[in-house]
Amino acid sequence: MDQNNIYIQNKAREDFNRARSRATISQLLFSLTPERQRLLSLEDVRSLLRPKSESYKGIQVVPIEKVVGSEGRYNDFTKAFLPKRDFIRGRWESIDRAHLSDVALPAVKLYEIGGVYFVRDGNHRVSVAKLQGVEAIDAEVIELDTEISLKPGMTVSDLKNSVIEYEKKNVFSDTGLDSIIPPEDIIFSEPGRYIEMLRHIQGHKYFLNQKKSAEIPFLEAASSWYNTLYKPIIRIIEQENIMYRFPGRTMSDLYMWIIKHWDGLKRKYGNSFSLQVAARDYSEKYGKSLWEQLLSLLKKLFKHNR
Repeated sequence: MDQNNIYIQNKAREDFNRARSRATISQLLFSLTPERQRLLSLEDVRSLLRPKSESYKGIQVVPIEKVVGSEGRYNDFTKAFLPKRDFIRGRWESIDRAHLSDVALPAVKLYEIGGVYFVRDGNHRVSVAKLQGVEAIDAEVIELDTEISLKPGMTVSDLKNSVIEYEKKNVFSDTGLDSIIPPEDIIFSEPGRYIEMLRHIQGHKYFLNQKKSAEIPFLEAASSWYNTLYKPIIRIIEQENIMYRFPGRTMSDLYMWIIKHWDGLKRKYGNSFSLQVAARDYSEKYGKSLWEQLLSLLKKLFKHNR
């Protein structure tokens, strides 16, 4: 074996060791917030954005900084595409040796969604390219359609919040709810709940129409729902100091759960069942004490840092 080949092999080995060391340091720095260094999963993004169609875009030159996730290997690399597993070494070093030898490699295969890219095939090539400071990479691209823009550096939580805000904006503006209900009064922590809120308003409208000869306008029903159902439940949540038992959730989330729980209790015990008692019952059955929350946090940290 000539000296050049020996140099390239040693350099590839050093490069992988350097990449693994950086990955380990990154994981240690983010041990309390592991999501911040986790590579995005295309499956998670698909489930949140629900793209309606896909189209083949052919071979393109893609900025490497816009490759933010993977279809199937998101557990093997950090957010910066640094290798997290030692078993990756063989494939990773062979790609690096090709890079160091100026050997042309096939284009990677990527999905584009919301302006960023996810690896279908070529995770090791992207990882090597990022470590070596390559600014762009040849890629065969399939575009997934969405109206929500994504940015490099986003976490799943960031993306989820963008989806929630997008849904909120559409629901309030399309229905005119923002003319009678302050948007800042209704905040959900999960996608899909603003659509569920509309179903609650429609159900309330149907109930009100039973006592009227003429059809009640949607906004009139929404105002009634807000003042006679939503706000009273929010006041009970505040009075009973329930929120601390549901970390990471909002009062609007609890409204959804409590009113459903109340409906079930009324079916079982009769319509006279107290809303306040229903709220207390829900909190006791499904809320977590501070000690339980601490144990849950420790379990999550242990799981993410194994």
